[in-house]
Amino acid sequence: MQTIDVLQINTDGGSRNNPGPSAIGVYATSTGQEVFTISQYLGVATNNEAEYQAVIYALKYLKENEIFSPNITFVLDSELIVKQITGIYKVKQPHLQALKTQVLDLIGQLNLSKQILDLKFVNVLREKNKDADRLVNLALDSLPA
Repeated sequence: MQTIDVLQINTDGGSRNNPGPSAIGVYATSTGQEVFTISQYLGVATNNEAEYQAVIYALKYLKENEIFSPNITFVLDSELIVKQITGIYKVKQPHLQALKTQVLDLIGQLNLSKQILDLKFVNVLREKNKDADRLVNLALDSLPA
């Protein structure tokens, strides 16, 4: 078990040719220090699917590694996904609704186990999410040509 007072989790998902080869990047920090990273190839998916999967991978990492934090901020460069997760926008596509449900279920489990207390999702410009984007490209660039 690990307790971290303030955790910022930058996530990104990318798809080449949308849909096409896709990957996720997760870059988690606390007071500027790296806590964990994830760079994972997903297979063929859309950009929006990859964005959701990045959040899912991060939430699963918190759960599986028993990371507790009273203050977590997810930082995404996808305004659509942030507004869908926070309920500002409706999710119209059934496959994205299933991914949103998975996100909310994981958040519920983490709340129940008191691993998270305050959780926020914020949208930033792409330039402010370079570390997570770099991890997406690392996974995609490592594919055989």
